[in-house]
Amino acid sequence: MPSSPVYLASDVHLGAVPPDREAQFRRWLDHVGSEAGTLILNGDLFDYWFEYRHAVPRGHTRVLGALAALVDAGIDVHLTGGNHDWWGGSFLEDEVGLHFHREPVELDLGGLRSWIGHGDGLGPGDSGYKVLKRVLRSRLFVWAFRWLHPDVGALVAGRVSLTEGRADGPTAKVLRRAAVLEQWAIEQLEARPELNLLTMGHTHVPRLVEVGERRWYLNTGDWVYHCTYTRIDEGGAPELLQWRDGAPGPYVDPRAGS
Repeated sequence: MPSSPVYLASDVHLGAVPPDREAQFRRWLDHVGSEAGTLILNGDLFDYWFEYRHAVPRGHTRVLGALAALVDAGIDVHLTGGNHDWWGGSFLEDEVGLHFHREPVELDLGGLRSWIGHGDGLGPGDSGYKVLKRVLRSRLFVWAFRWLHPDVGALVAGRVSLTEGRADGPTAKVLRRAAVLEQWAIEQLEARPELNLLTMGHTHVPRLVEVGERRWYLNTGDWVYHCTYTRIDEGGAPELLQWRDGAPGPYVDPRAGS
């Protein structure tokens, strides 16, 4: 019997997208549950997620229940921490049952040795964010943030989020950053011939680039604007797809051939 396919998505930003977009994502999870053996959510599933010892952010109950149902059905569900939800922890792992990764991870996906990381703070440039990233993920910051009331923490996170500005698609600045990360990814693949796939999210720019025989750079895009994702069948090539009107379809990259 053939192995069940792998599905990958990133940058859903639950809490910042409108209710109908979250409902579309839940329908997509139902679709995944009917076919997949593995699901990879590569960062920023939530626009804000921070686990206190005895509290988690309110909302997204149906999505969390859908993910738990996938786990109960035997699907291997992985979530990597992004720049909006790196502060996940035992609730996601113990209560929902998924695998939570705070750092990039290497897994076999449909026969492809794959490096999986959200993408924030990687590659050259973006120096200001790299400094901020070290501060926000430090033990001292996490300890201090936990002393804030959860309502205050959520308010602060909402004020600094830039997700709503991504609802009209990538800006010229974002496209430039996406190009830098793509070049960095290709260089990593060239330096590590044992890898077949390097996949990121973060930029919200869907991209699938073949860089050698059965070797690819993949950015899964987002669910804020594109509603894109990837399917990998055992022994096959990654397919960059788009969820439209409750059904899967091909994603046509407007930069294809560039």
